[in-house]
Amino acid sequence: MSTPVPGRQKSIDRTRLHSLMSREEQKFVADHPKSAALYERAQRSLLGGVPMNWMKKWAGKFPVFVAEAHGAHFTDVDGRDYVDLCLGDTGAMTGHSPAAAAEAIARQAKKGITLMLPTEDAPWVGEELARRFGLPYWQFTLTATDANRFSIRIAREITGRPKILVYNYCYHGTVDESFISLRDGFAGPRRGNIGPPVSPAETTRVVEFNDLEALDAALAQRNVACILAEPVMTNVGIVHPDPGYWQAATELARRHGTLLLFDETHTICAGPGGYTREHGLEPDLFVIGKPIASGLPAGTYGCSAEVAEQITRRIQLEDCDTGGIGGTLAGNALSLAAMRTTLEHVLTPEAFEQMIPLAKRFTDGVAAAISAAGLPWHVTRLGCRAEYLFHPHPPRNGGEAAAAADFELERFMHLYALNRGILLTPFHNMALMSPATTPDDIDRHTEAFASAVRELVA
Repeated sequence: MSTPVPGRQKSIDRTRLHSLMSREEQKFVADHPKSAALYERAQRSLLGGVPMNWMKKWAGKFPVFVAEAHGAHFTDVDGRDYVDLCLGDTGAMTGHSPAAAAEAIARQAKKGITLMLPTEDAPWVGEELARRFGLPYWQFTLTATDANRFSIRIAREITGRPKILVYNYCYHGTVDESFISLRDGFAGPRRGNIGPPVSPAETTRVVEFNDLEALDAALAQRNVACILAEPVMTNVGIVHPDPGYWQAATELARRHGTLLLFDETHTICAGPGGYTREHGLEPDLFVIGKPIASGLPAGTYGCSAEVAEQITRRIQLEDCDTGGIGGTLAGNALSLAAMRTTLEHVLTPEAFEQMIPLAKRFTDGVAAAISAAGLPWHVTRLGCRAEYLFHPHPPRNGGEAAAAADFELERFMHLYALNRGILLTPFHNMALMSPATTPDDIDRHTEAFASAVRELVA
């Protein structure tokens, strides 16, 4: 669902933007002395002063250091409270440390964390995943990245084909094959791709989302093992499929002997069974990670009965502990206990019935503020996820969405919100609702957003 905003078409005065950004940076530094001190200390032991390089992308002169988090809020080391609309970029979509999951994790930690043996939770989780998402057979990992990697290997083994296909400006964790983009119609490593083992053009075909003609042409070469896709693009803004796109794309995949692999790590926001179940889609393979264990490291991948039969025939007992699919800690007792509780008590249909209207409240508030300011922006929603983009119309593909990005403006909007106690994702303008999010939390963002755009166009 996208909400283009009609009205006057104002542009941003960059001189004013720079002045406002300087003011907000000064405020941020003044308000966070303990975070600043920890960041300075971390320079001596952490590369770049952060646990992961991407943490440098947070708006502000340094990342906020967290003291504790509960539900939809967290408190930083300087004692400031925040509404968390980032929620670990979906990892904490359940809310931070939901009581049921925290209690189950504590119970299991006392009984054993990792055993290389299954527990009673394993078949329960497998049965629930099959019921929710519609694929009958499942395996476990620690991340969606690994689940994607293993699913790609399975697809290559079954089809005997070397390549995969992804969409321009997709994101599927740190899967090497997916860091590819189109520039002037030519495929090559995506900007920022560090040390690719080979050019991804050797392993991957890339087309624009919603372009069935390009998809058909790429698959017609009959060397693509699988299409790896989010059913709705979410990591370059929210880009919805055209009506009927996935039905037509699935037919093309079947015709050309290519498997269809959906990564629903983010699009689980569409409903308890993800976008796949909400829209009656039929992938051959299915991946989800991040929120599936209430933020504890866990991922899972499922497959159709046909895929299961074909890969089972190819794996010999003597070699089943090799082959590039595995992980000693995958499927550990702690992760499975967290998955069971998350599926049973946290990410329930009732939770989505609460979260989705909150996302609509978010989009309505943002759309009204954009309209009042006369800016050529729009806001989009997918289930309990919402996002605004600095463009008047919803993009149809990743290339259009990337072209509409404005890093300078994005950082200002994020820092303005952060200085008023609201956290958005550091990568784009995404907001996510959890079962603990309240209408007051959303209205707090709407007030800050409206204030920011008023100042920009004053």
